[in-house]
Amino acid sequence: MAGSARFTAILDACVLYPQLVRDILMRLTFAGLYHARWSATIENEWTRNLLEKMPGQARAIERTVLLMREAVPDCLVVGHESLIPGLELPDPDDRHVLAAAIAGHADAIVTYNLKDFPAEVLAVHHIEAQHPDEFIMNQFELHELAALTAIKEMRATWTHPARSAEELVKALELRGLPQTAVYLAEASKLI
Repeated sequence: MAGSARFTAILDACVLYPQLVRDILMRLTFAGLYHARWSATIENEWTRNLLEKMPGQARAIERTVLLMREAVPDCLVVGHESLIPGLELPDPDDRHVLAAAIAGHADAIVTYNLKDFPAEVLAVHHIEAQHPDEFIMNQFELHELAALTAIKEMRATWTHPARSAEELVKALELRGLPQTAVYLAEASKLI
């Protein structure tokens, strides 16, 4: 792919691991607000860590991966491995994420680990690292109605158990998304 006309973000394993954060990021990409991408290495990292925590859920995790791949065309970045050796980051184990971002024509890397992706290193590649709270808030700022609709649709699928808007807000706070929590608390009647 030569690049996406939409804003493109590489989703790091740390934002795909927590179900709620993954669900929100997927809903926003389903709504067409941005193009989500990741690599097989990123996918393996979050699923391996989730399987360690929930070994009896292998089938459900595999199903989630398949659904994500089907729902997000061109989500997997390939052919980036040759870039890895030439990249320098504070944690060499994160070079594959930056390589995927470069090869995947990403505008941003969405990660909780901002310190692992220094702005001066990413700027050379015209990429920025964004905390998921900042990234989600940017989507609300740019596409408020579509983003709120995506969150409302997400909540509508939660039936076992259903969660109120207030429960969602509390869960967002616990997942390190305080700005998103405040924003959705104020818009709770819309979601």
